[in-house]
Amino acid sequence: MKRLRVLLCLASVPWLLAGQDLSSVLKAVEARYNRAQTIQVLFEQTFTAQGRPQRRESGELFLRKPGRMRWEYSAPPGKLFVSDGKQIYLYSPANNRVERMRVKESDDLRAPLGFLLGRLDFWRDFQRFLSQPEGEDLRITAQPKSDRAPYQEVEFVVTPARQIRFLRIRGQDHSVMEFRFSNERINPALPETLFRFVPPPGAEVVDAISEGGAP
Repeated sequence: MKRLRVLLCLASVPWLLAGQDLSSVLKAVEARYNRAQTIQVLFEQTFTAQGRPQRRESGELFLRKPGRMRWEYSAPPGKLFVSDGKQIYLYSPANNRVERMRVKESDDLRAPLGFLLGRLDFWRDFQRFLSQPEGEDLRITAQPKSDRAPYQEVEFVVTPARQIRFLRIRGQDHSVMEFRFSNERINPALPETLFRFVPPPGAEVVDAISEGGAP
């Protein structure tokens, strides 16, 4: 009877027993995304900042090595966020305006998602991991090693297939950006032209100074 109680207790906290289990999960996530040359996935995005109303947006994300990304928004329609690996471009159709910024100078919370392609190394970037089961998935919270990171904490949910289906990024300015991913495709054929930004006709192009969060 005593042994049964012990087994029941252990079953209720399956990830508590061995750090090796969490380590294996993280290594499998790294392997999945570091081997990928391209990724295509649907996203739902929520952004919350102090003093601002919460904003919900959605669309499709395209990633390609090295460090290229394209966020095509269906809500709001026409919004576009593109990184060619060196520059970031944010197009807002409401005012027909393009904000341009160097990747290295940006603290936009979308920029860190470049880590999903070929640069994912949890032990290099993070110093502490906490985990808890969530049904068949595992929710992991990680804190960055560097105080210079644009975020103070990253939380993500990993599926049994080692996909990241949810991501929450807490910015240094206490803003919170959440992503829910679905219909992920690994290594679809994505042309290089997807990641070349061409300003729409008549759009104003300005060099932006990042203030954190998401514009």
